[in-house]
Amino acid sequence: MDRGKQAPGFTLVEVLVALTILSLVLMGTVTAMRTLGNTQSALEKVSARVDEVRTVSEFLRDLMESAVVGASGGGGLSLGGGGREATYFRIGEGYLEWKTNLLFGEAYGGTHVVRVAADGERLVLRWLEPTATGLEDEAWQEAPSRTLVDNLEEFAVSLRAEYGGEWVDSWEENAVAPALARLQVKSSGRFWPELIMRVQR
Repeated sequence: MDRGKQAPGFTLVEVLVALTILSLVLMGTVTAMRTLGNTQSALEKVSARVDEVRTVSEFLRDLMESAVVGASGGGGLSLGGGGREATYFRIGEGYLEWKTNLLFGEAYGGTHVVRVAADGERLVLRWLEPTATGLEDEAWQEAPSRTLVDNLEEFAVSLRAEYGGEWVDSWEENAVAPALARLQVKSSGRFWPELIMRVQR
């Protein structure tokens, strides 16, 4: 056996070069996988947000389109006294109340006064019997409720008396239905598209 002849193998420089290339490949692979994971997470958040906006918007539009507009006799015979006013709209800082036909499964149905209002970091829907109009905030706290939006940061309401009129943030004639209602919502650091709802008059 010839001891002077070197066995085949890699030199130290070749090993270092190979390790460097392998490290770069692994680093690129890890970065790509991390980017893919972040992209998927971001897409899931965007998708969830779009679903939330669409679901809440459609629900509120349905409630607004079902608003009770006009006079109601209240049932039974009317002996010349005329009907009582059924229309009811009221807005204030951070809330909108109106009378509408509400349907939640089998538990709740028929005409109710509903209130969409900011409650801390939530946008909450509450409802009461149709005679519960003009109540103070404390009276609404005991009403049945459902959370519409979490992580609420801003909520503003305005109404428009006629389609070509100005938006107003006060409504003196509670028994008169507006033409349009506008809700402005900001949650989780982002503004929603303005929700403009038409009242069926």
